[in-house]
Amino acid sequence: MPELVETSDPEGVDYGWVMQTTFVLTIAVGAPIVAVLSLGAPLDTWNARLSFAVRVGAVVWVLVAVAVYGYAHRTTEEPADQ
Repeated sequence: MPELVETSDPEGVDYGWVMQTTFVLTIAVGAPIVAVLSLGAPLDTWNARLSFAVRVGAVVWVLVAVAVYGYAHRTTEEPADQ
């Protein structure tokens, strides 16, 4: 039987879960935040609207990503010493 070329160590933070959860929460949380904050901003052109949504959405994305990673890191069990 040939030796395996690649191996995976699944211990630690599940980065796939972190990315998927960040994506979903950013949309679910970010859309209402962008909508509410846009009520007080002068958004006369489509360029201004797009720029505003990107700037606010980027901040929301970073905050959500840090929070989700922190949660995943905190709830991940440490591997037992062998």
